[in-house]
Amino acid sequence: MNEEREEKGGNDGPIKIPEEVYKQIVGKRESLLEKLGIVDQFPEDVIDEAKGWADGNKEEVSLELENRRDLRELTTWTTDPASAQDFDDALSITEEEKGYRIWVYIADVTHYVTPDTKTWKLAMERGNSTYMSGHTIHMLPRYLAEDVCSLVPGEDRLAHTVEMYINRDTLSYESIDIYKSVIRSDERLTYRECEKRLGDPDLPLHKECKTIYEVTERLQKQRKDDGSLVLNQNRDRSHMIVEECMLKANKAVTHELMWNRGVEAMYRVHPQPTPREWDSALQEIQKLPGINIPSASLEDPRIAVNVAIEAAEGYQIEKIKRSVLKVMPRAMYMADPFGGHHALNFDVYGHFTSPIRRMSDLINHWIVHRREIPENIDELCKRAQDLQKTSEQCEREYDQILREEALDPVRIRDQGIEVIKE
Repeated sequence: MNEEREEKGGNDGPIKIPEEVYKQIVGKRESLLEKLGIVDQFPEDVIDEAKGWADGNKEEVSLELENRRDLRELTTWTTDPASAQDFDDALSITEEEKGYRIWVYIADVTHYVTPDTKTWKLAMERGNSTYMSGHTIHMLPRYLAEDVCSLVPGEDRLAHTVEMYINRDTLSYESIDIYKSVIRSDERLTYRECEKRLGDPDLPLHKECKTIYEVTERLQKQRKDDGSLVLNQNRDRSHMIVEECMLKANKAVTHELMWNRGVEAMYRVHPQPTPREWDSALQEIQKLPGINIPSASLEDPRIAVNVAIEAAEGYQIEKIKRSVLKVMPRAMYMADPFGGHHALNFDVYGHFTSPIRRMSDLINHWIVHRREIPENIDELCKRAQDLQKTSEQCEREYDQILREEALDPVRIRDQGIEVIKE
């Protein structure tokens, strides 16, 4: 019965779930949320505030054209899972004589949600969205997360843009420009759809997707060679495009905040394991059949792990990941970036590209735009960290609920669900 239920979903399109089974899942989900103290509803005054922004949004965007760069003519697209409901980042790229110009557009949430609003206060309480497979508990009301701020296709939207000119040979920043803009996304791609565009020259966005893939493939290889730990080397091309572009944009913004302005912000700091812990992990990895790490790579454990994953297959990759994660400390939000991000091998790093779903990004947008730092930023860093752990626990436990019904959480995240009435 359970195997038949999973099979009905097919390989494409939403996963089909019988109504009775879905009701059971919803009941277990509500119990889980209650246990963890995660609230799935919004107060009426916050909903009213968000609805007010939604009602006047077209006029607001039109008025803002006078104060922002108009980038609506650039070919622009989003790439997200099929089940995604909020689109907080989009991309454009052009190839030029000496390099590539990449625009990373991020939803300009702080144009609406400012520290004096009820919605901001609630976002500080919630800390982040919780992405349960097939069900999202938003940090912001749906009017904002799925409409006003979301970079939906065919609609003019306010964006905070990170425009980067990347050197063709070195892939380093030739220039970084961070500014407010108005954009219009041409298309909303799923990860699967992006893969199709990459493979078919006759489809729209093929050239743009192909160009940005070629750049991001090189960016990832460069990171690995420089000592950035890349545990998900077997991810498909579409995921890699998004991941590398967001890393490049986040790094650009937080370098601006730290090195050019020297201000506190919500930086992402990742401590390194002790030498003994790294030795333990590498010893476990080298016991795997066929895994032989060259001695030169052992000078930097992160490079050694990258080399091992490249040589590994199937179950070995998962064992390598577990060995590393077992000794790896959690990344933390801190107002001072001292220590950098060990896993990424970045001296300064922070989050900027997801203000619809993370408090940290929302605050960093405000600091970039208004140069105002919350007085309680240390407290907010700790709160964001604690709430993130709670959401991660919720997501893990909900995935287990789905597995108990013989449903694949990964497929549900990628393809969404369809409830079948019996």
